[in-house]
Amino acid sequence: MHQAARRLAQVALAAGATLAAHSAVAAQAVQDLPGGPAVNQLNLHPPVTRIAADQMWLHNFMLIICLAIFVAVFGVMFYSIFKHRKSKGAVSANFHESVKVEIAWTVVPFIIVILMALPATKVVVAMKDTTNADLTIKATGYQWKWGYDYIKGEGEGIGFLATLDTAQRAMSDAGKPEGDDYLLKVDNPLVVPVNKKVRIITTANDVIHAWMVPAFGVKQDAIPGFVRDTWFKAEKIGDFYGQCAELCGKEHAYMPIHVKVVSAEDYSKWVDGKKKELAAKADDPSKVWEQAALVARGEKVYTANCAVCHKADGKGAGPIKALDGSAVVLNDDKLKQVAVLLNGQNAMPAWKQLSDTEIAAVITYTKNSWSNKTGQAVQPAEVLAARK
Repeated sequence: MHQAARRLAQVALAAGATLAAHSAVAAQAVQDLPGGPAVNQLNLHPPVTRIAADQMWLHNFMLIICLAIFVAVFGVMFYSIFKHRKSKGAVSANFHESVKVEIAWTVVPFIIVILMALPATKVVVAMKDTTNADLTIKATGYQWKWGYDYIKGEGEGIGFLATLDTAQRAMSDAGKPEGDDYLLKVDNPLVVPVNKKVRIITTANDVIHAWMVPAFGVKQDAIPGFVRDTWFKAEKIGDFYGQCAELCGKEHAYMPIHVKVVSAEDYSKWVDGKKKELAAKADDPSKVWEQAALVARGEKVYTANCAVCHKADGKGAGPIKALDGSAVVLNDDKLKQVAVLLNGQNAMPAWKQLSDTEIAAVITYTKNSWSNKTGQAVQPAEVLAARK
């Protein structure tokens, strides 16, 4: 029995040493991410906006006040205990009240509260002042991605979805994280110019999300049916990262935020390039597509937007229904599936942000993939008619 216990202890010790070695190697492999989390980070993110710098100053200021109060209160308490201990023959004083003491412990905390409230109020008021913005962007939370629409300022009319990079998802599924930007890299980062006031309007399409970028000192809830706003003015060019800060469902950890701050010249170039790209993608809804072309286009749309929940093989998972063999997909009435994508159904959100061609393509793809061999094709004009 003793030998068995000793042997078990040796195995446990060896396993612990191996695990520690692996952890050390992993820790050495991960470096600080500029604009994102740092290894063993304890303090707030290095600020790149005036508001974030004010928040850090306020945090340190409050910490100093609390520390001073702690030292004063416990210092007096322990001094009294030591100075008036029984072993030194201390005798308890007999008194009932002291007007001076009562005034002091009323006035002093009041002054402390005022000292804390004045700078805090100044920072909070500045945080909510979204007036005179150079650029206004609407950030819409979806399960589980962000939609960005440039609604005012240079770049007005640009809109796109920002989704976790597929390579990041593959690493997560394989249980082999790599890189300093693990689960923070997206396919379409939000691009803004440096030293320009950017107003962010937040809302959501399904559940509560939160748009948070710590380096900017920004965190604003995105609530379905409501509109909230916040702002930032980045003073440094670079890449800055955040994540959805509300528990928004099973893919909450896969909903990152990547903001790319560039110079004014580079931003103008990006706007021109993005508008040309969007114009090229603006398909004519009256165009009649061949089924093979729709399937090829639909596979890309499915991978980028649908595979997260319905899986690459269309089998679904948990409460997410399978598309392989689905009655709605196999139904001869194609408009039933069109209605689901446009209006949503149960846990499935509406996908009106996709173009008519994208919806037609992804429906055609699902109707002709896996075991679904319907031979049906949906044309963009049918989707356009269903929107009306």
